[in-house]
Amino acid sequence: MQRSGMGTQGDENAGRGRLETLTTMDPIRNPYAPGAGQRPPELAGRDTELAQFDVVLERVARGRPERSLVLTGLRGVGKTVLLNTLRSAAMNRLWGTGKLEAKPDQSLRRPVTAALHMAVRELAPRHRAPDRVDEFLAVLKAFALRSNPSGTKLRDSWRPSIDAPAATGRADSGDIEIDLVELFTDAAELARDVGSGMALFIDEMQDLPADDASAICAACHELSQRGAPLIVVGAGLPHLPAVLSASKSYSERLFRYLRIDRLERPAADYALVAPAQREDVTFTSEALAALYAAADGYPYFVQAYGKVTWDAAPKSPITAHDVRVAAPEAESELAVGFFGSRYERATPAEREYMHTIAMLSAGDEPVSTADVAISLGRKPSSLSPARDGLLKKGLVYSAERGSIAFTVPHFAGFLRKVA
Repeated sequence: MQRSGMGTQGDENAGRGRLETLTTMDPIRNPYAPGAGQRPPELAGRDTELAQFDVVLERVARGRPERSLVLTGLRGVGKTVLLNTLRSAAMNRLWGTGKLEAKPDQSLRRPVTAALHMAVRELAPRHRAPDRVDEFLAVLKAFALRSNPSGTKLRDSWRPSIDAPAATGRADSGDIEIDLVELFTDAAELARDVGSGMALFIDEMQDLPADDASAICAACHELSQRGAPLIVVGAGLPHLPAVLSASKSYSERLFRYLRIDRLERPAADYALVAPAQREDVTFTSEALAALYAAADGYPYFVQAYGKVTWDAAPKSPITAHDVRVAAPEAESELAVGFFGSRYERATPAEREYMHTIAMLSAGDEPVSTADVAISLGRKPSSLSPARDGLLKKGLVYSAERGSIAFTVPHFAGFLRKVA
């Protein structure tokens, strides 16, 4: 009897131990993942965009004309994550895909070469005529070699790792617009040969040099007229449509523009709740309300606040008190990694310009460049170098002519704290 009683007590202790294991928060099991371009554990609130892209893929597969896509939005709304997800959707359809990141003052030739080379390698095993693949690779190599400035010595020239002799007379004129049209046309025909499509994904598209942006538009225009199975999917800051429109007036009709914004409350809640449920952790309704108020629906902030709140909570369910305890740590991490790293890139003159924007701004709303000049007691022309430097660094964007705004949400609030 005594032995039986001891066994019962041991079972109860084991039960309590299992309960504590389930309710005690474990930082190793923390599912949240704040990071640049890092896919969150639950991609919430983007069903509409994913469904629209599925329609594009299906229409192209059936030979229907379709426009290329451009995603626009502030930093931290998940454009890169969505771009990568769309690429995965294309790959699941057995499309050839390649991705590049545009950079200021860098020609498209090298990154486009690498991206299309990758796309062709995905399609080549299914092509019945290897000679056709080799023919395209020869054109691709000719396109790439034009990135070497005239007069470059052989030992100093860039040699693309393409195992084919360079073609002549195709995509090698030296005019990026002519060459890109010819290159994309040939790439699309290669994809058509295998009954598939090809997609080129361009991140930070607003940083394309003017000639390259014009060439991309011209190539997409030619492809859409031909009904060719190659599309471009770009992502960039809110002023990207204006950048493309300045390069080609018809770009407004050439692309389908999708604005990526902060998450609505149900989607933000789901982004937190769904991963937690898989770890047997829950939130109180008050905690979710406090997290939404802190993150303001921006996906990066949702992950950042979710991560520190998980680590600060002693047990499940996570409460509003846990959110309040964790908030200072989240704000400190954002101040260093999200806001501070960008602030440090600015020169003293650029910082002065940004502080003035923050002082004049209501939240994240654009302000007049004339008001910035008046506040600083300067002529607008004397502030052009600082403004242009911030534009080039991607810290501000011109929302419309004569106005300026931060590309980073809540950046004005950060600057007011460090003033």
